[in-house]
Parts: sequence; C-alpha cells; structure tokens
Amino acid sequence: MERVGILGGTFDPPHVGHLILAEYSAEALELDHLFLVPAADPPHKQGEIKASVQHRLAMLDRAIGRNERFSLSRIDVDRPGPHYSYDTVRIVKKQYPDAELFFVMGGDSFRDLPMWYDPQKIIALSKVVVMRRPYDNITPDMHEAVLPGLAERAILVNAPLLEISSSDIVERLRQGRSVRYLVPDAVLDYIAEHHLYRESE
Repeated sequence: MERVGILGGTFDPPHVGHLILAEYSAEALELDHLFLVPAADPPHKQGEIKASVQHRLAMLDRAIGRNERFSLSRIDVDRPGPHYSYDTVRIVKKQYPDAELFFVMGGDSFRDLPMWYDPQKIIALSKVVVMRRPYDNITPDMHEAVLPGLAERAILVNAPLLEISSSDIVERLRQGRSVRYLVPDAVLDYIAEHHLYRESE
C-alpha cells in the first residue's frame, strides 16, 4: 500500500524548519510521497498572511528543489474557501483511494485539534502524525475523551529542537536583518528579487 503524507501550512515564507519537519516525517514514516500544501485562506489566520499565494507557491517550489519525494500541492489554492484541513485530506483520499494517508502537524496544532473543523473526520481518513519536540508534553491519548479513537491513530515522531518561525523571519526582513540559513538560498534570492516582506508592504 502506498504511503502518502500531507503537510499543510501558510509557508509565509517557507523556511528550513518546514523542510526538516518534512524530511524527518517522510523518513520516520517511510512515506512514498509527501504533499506540501500551502493554505490559501486559512480561517485561523485571516489577515495575517503577508505574501500572496502566488509568491508563497513560488517560494515553496524553490524550497523543495530536487527532492523527488516531495511535491507542491495546489489543492487548497485552486478551490474556493473556506479552507479546512478536513477538506484537504478528503480530496487527497479521493485522489489516492488505495493509499494510507498521514496528516503531519506540529505539537501546537495537535493540542488545538479538538477545536478544528471536523477533526473526527480527519482521524477517520488519515493517521495523525505529530512532530514532537523534546520539551513537548504531548501524548497520543490526551484528547481521547473528546476525540475517541485518536490515540490509536496518532503517531508521535521526534523532531529537532529548532525555534524558527515564519513570523520571526518576516520581522527580521522588515528590520533589514539577515535571514541567511533560516531559509534556503533559493527562497532568499526570490524574496530579494521580488522585494517581499518590506516595511512598506
């Protein structure tokens, strides 16, 4: 059975933390394929996205580079909103009906999972993969009372302790500070070429 992963995010901009998360999860789960899915208009981040979806797609494409196991997915950007994770998983399942799906998220997202839109349906369609950091107090059964069956569908994967966030990168760029080594060189070049994340924007 083919093993397919889904990693969503705003990727505003994509950084090395995203890529390490993707690589570690793909390796740990022995994925045949991992879709990186930029969010078009996530309900919980309305008004917070700084770069257009076309810029974010272009940057993520450059970040992925020649990694044959990764693919940039337009699932969310090519359909009308609102864009919920359940819909993303449902669409991938329709495209790959015989595949085993793995929905990858960080520890913070896992903590908030009961507040997501239709989380029970996400659990029904895919296993939930949580990239856990050393200090995270996360267990597979922490939401079992409100999301029955989650404990059996949750997989914890240890990830490196990297405190990198897109918002911090944007702030450094606005201040004219370096973000080299926080983002891939190809992304850095794209940001400079298109004058993204400047104070005037």
